[in-house]
Amino acid sequence: MALPAEAARGVLGSLLRDFPSPLGPEDPLPWSAQGSAALSRAEAPGELAELARSFLGGRNAPPLLAASLIHAAIDKVLQTDLSVFKKQSVEEEKEGDQRKFTLLDGGSLQRCFFNKLRDICCEWQKQLPSLKSLKCFLLISSHAIRNVRRKMEDRHVSLPEFNQLFGLSDDVDRVYFAVFDGHGGVDAANYAATHLHVNVALHKEILKNPTEALKGSFQQTDEMFLFKAERERLRSGTTGVSALIVGNRLHIAWVGDSQVMLVQQGKAVTLMEPHKPEREDERMRIEALGGCVTYMDCWRVNGTLAVSRAIGDLYQKPFISGNADGNSFELTGSEDYLLLACDGFFDAIRPYDVVDLVLDHLKQNKGDGLKAAERLVAAAKENGSSDNITVLVAFLRNPPDILADCLGDPKSLSADEGAEDSPFNFFSSEMNNQSDSHTTIKS
Repeated sequence: MALPAEAARGVLGSLLRDFPSPLGPEDPLPWSAQGSAALSRAEAPGELAELARSFLGGRNAPPLLAASLIHAAIDKVLQTDLSVFKKQSVEEEKEGDQRKFTLLDGGSLQRCFFNKLRDICCEWQKQLPSLKSLKCFLLISSHAIRNVRRKMEDRHVSLPEFNQLFGLSDDVDRVYFAVFDGHGGVDAANYAATHLHVNVALHKEILKNPTEALKGSFQQTDEMFLFKAERERLRSGTTGVSALIVGNRLHIAWVGDSQVMLVQQGKAVTLMEPHKPEREDERMRIEALGGCVTYMDCWRVNGTLAVSRAIGDLYQKPFISGNADGNSFELTGSEDYLLLACDGFFDAIRPYDVVDLVLDHLKQNKGDGLKAAERLVAAAKENGSSDNITVLVAFLRNPPDILADCLGDPKSLSADEGAEDSPFNFFSSEMNNQSDSHTTIKS
């Protein structure tokens, strides 16, 4: 299914009317600059993409068009001589080995990027390339609240346009999801939400071994953030869980206690074991490094953090590891939905309760799953969660069909007769079962 040319040209024309000429050196940027003024070359693609996604989203650009524009513009920027944006050189010492890094001036680089983006808009307004969307239909429901906490430190990412954002054109559908639960500040969660998926897409194993690409990218993102944390004296960290659907396979990776689960034919399926200090293997790893696991209202590493793995936490390394675990599963078409959430949700809601809550929501809303995540977040808060709560639900089948099957109705409630043509069914948005059905899949 291709993006309608008229809608795309309307967005392109609007941008060019608002910005009739390229930005000059003294012109203000079209967005509010986020983060530090200096960034490494490895950080450039993620930082620029995040700025542009927000900017184009605010102009109501279709996500497919926005992702394709961003990829084309970043590709143009990376083909230029980035040394002209050099701001300073810094040294990093790692395991006795000193390395020198060049930091780029963020403001100048952003102006160059925006002008490249504007150039692409000019070209595409004259001749729009074919922009193909996913072959399947997927409803994505997400919701996040600060709750009673002073700050919101959760972040989540949903990228049905993963292929378009990174120029992958092998005719295999890819969709990426992630949830990050920050602690000690939001810097690490923001950083992971900006860079992890970029590192995944650029990983050498992305095509042959996506699970390894996910796991390796957690470690790479951790190393990148630690370098930034040393420069800027940042103390924060973040747990994280990510999922990448590639064709008919689900690949997952995680650090810490944010979790991902499946619901298959009305049964909750546990896919992973969170990294907590009280896990025997985690406790042994920490103690072998000279650390300790103590009980202070809950099990904690060195008396501080209640998770044993995370991105960041500069002053808790190596006890808090940035190495992710991962797994891969075949999708048969019988899966109802995928759920990613932080511990603020899973500490209050059991996996098999998710099935009941979602089914009840679909019953009350005649099969509409758009606000399923909102219902789940509300249930966690009602059950006593005082933490930030983030939930992302990706329906792998059409919600009315899930409801019809659970009710034992042979007649599908789906209005989309073509929805069964794919092993999993994509659309983006912001259950009273009597049995406690719960399955665990171990690697």
